[in-house]
Amino acid sequence: MAAALILVTGPPASGKSTLAARLAARYGWLPLAKDTIKESLFAVLGTGDAAWSRALSDASFALQFALAGPLLERGASVMLEGNFRPGEHEAPIGRLLARHAAACAQILVTADAMLRAARLAERARAGARHPGHRDAELAVQAAGGPAAADAGSAALALSGARFEVAGDGGAADFEALCRQLDRWWSAAPTSP
Repeated sequence: MAAALILVTGPPASGKSTLAARLAARYGWLPLAKDTIKESLFAVLGTGDAAWSRALSDASFALQFALAGPLLERGASVMLEGNFRPGEHEAPIGRLLARHAAACAQILVTADAMLRAARLAERARAGARHPGHRDAELAVQAAGGPAAADAGSAALALSGARFEVAGDGGAADFEALCRQLDRWWSAAPTSP
């Protein structure tokens, strides 16, 4: 039985982390979240400007991919969550899929720019996340429309199943997504 690599992607504050937690609980997929790794890097290496934050994001993605490999090798299904960048992350993810003959599904989480701006502003006010994430700055960018805050707003050019779900959806949207995932899971040539 082959493993599966599930990608939960979308722009900042679209609802990726909430969805990924629900999916991990339902399916038992091992979650590796970019921002969880990035929080640890901020704690050890400190905060800097936008370029520093981007460098720590790049390191966080690289660590996700490095950690996923041994898990897939052991037959575990792994869920990577982050604002994956089209044109940049296909190559390392493609290598993981090829090396481990894993089935792949992408879930693109979408949300209106104003909702994302409000969520980012609330994150900044609440102070629950490291300030290095620059949530207040990203809130201003999201409120202004398409910008750098929209990283991850498109699916990656990878073979495999693709799903889309509204990050502000309720239980009915989640259940509809799960029905689609169940069909994919049972029809995959090498069911995970």
